[in-house]
Amino acid sequence: MIYRDFGTTGIKISSLGFGCMRFPMIDINGQQEIDQDLADAMCKRAYELGINYFDTALFYLHEKGEISLGKAIKGFRDKIYISTKVAKDGLEKYGGYRKALELELKRLDVDYIDFHHFHGFNNERLLQNDADYNVIAEAAKAKEEGLIKHLSFSFHGDPESMKKNIDTGLFSSVLCQYNIIDRRNEDAIAYAKEKGVGVVIMGPLCGGKIAHFPATIAHEAGLDAKTSAEMGLKFVLSNPNVDCALSGMTSVEMIEENVAAVSNFAELTETEKDNIKNLIQEKKKISDLYCTSCQYCMPCPNGVIIEWIFDMYSGYQVYGAKEWAFEEYRELHRRHPDGGVTSCTKCGICETKCPQGIKIMDQLEAAHEVLKEALV
Repeated sequence: MIYRDFGTTGIKISSLGFGCMRFPMIDINGQQEIDQDLADAMCKRAYELGINYFDTALFYLHEKGEISLGKAIKGFRDKIYISTKVAKDGLEKYGGYRKALELELKRLDVDYIDFHHFHGFNNERLLQNDADYNVIAEAAKAKEEGLIKHLSFSFHGDPESMKKNIDTGLFSSVLCQYNIIDRRNEDAIAYAKEKGVGVVIMGPLCGGKIAHFPATIAHEAGLDAKTSAEMGLKFVLSNPNVDCALSGMTSVEMIEENVAAVSNFAELTETEKDNIKNLIQEKKKISDLYCTSCQYCMPCPNGVIIEWIFDMYSGYQVYGAKEWAFEEYRELHRRHPDGGVTSCTKCGICETKCPQGIKIMDQLEAAHEVLKEALV
């Protein structure tokens, strides 16, 4: 395992982190529960292979994720760093930052949390939640008491807003998305590095999509990579401003494969990185669906999650990630029963807002024709 300086924290963080939101689930008496034996085995193996950053959240896995992780790391808690998160929903549900934090400590069964994140806080939301819940002062107090070691934020918004959060000087690290398909945060990541803020990447494999690309894509880009997952991880970690790539792993075998991909790491050359960027761009262009994920079409008045559906459709049609697309389509219908294509009433509002001029209603129908097999 390769370790990198984590911002100005003084910590050496493993270049691969364990995202624990995908612990395997099993049915127990009609209820979905975490397979604790498998979670234990996965965390133990990850630790043995040198992973020292384990990430979860208050709301993961039906609010059972922290409990499961706490059990799984009992034998080596003091040798690793725990990252967890509280979102606005948690502040509302549990009566503020302090109560939510105390619940997380109890669930994890630990005395402190190494990296506690404000989850999904763009700068506007940070200011609003501080006004509503006094989160900045509460977090500072918790830090003084040793309940958290570092304050962090996870991010899904506009890159300029990410820079504003960094400029507050409150945060030791940021968790944001970055991969070969979505490089919108590239400048903001460099800005974080410049300011001494550690950078952890979520979605380095685009939610698993890249891992399901045919291996031939890596070969098309001229890379010596055994799998598409290896290509995706190497691309992210070849960015000198990235400290850790967080992977949501679901089996011991996946952990071993990803660790092998980042071990003895040879940084991609600029030519190799350009080859990947150009290849992905060309594949986007040949698609009839050239969606840039700008989200201008949202929200849909009927709840259709347009961007997510288009993401699956392009994953299947352009990159050949059929298995991933079907898994995602099933997940969409589990989590958002009204978010699928069948909820579209063809009101056309989305098409009036699309800067790419995409015929969204037609493309949604085409996507459903391809993906509906997943629901059978």
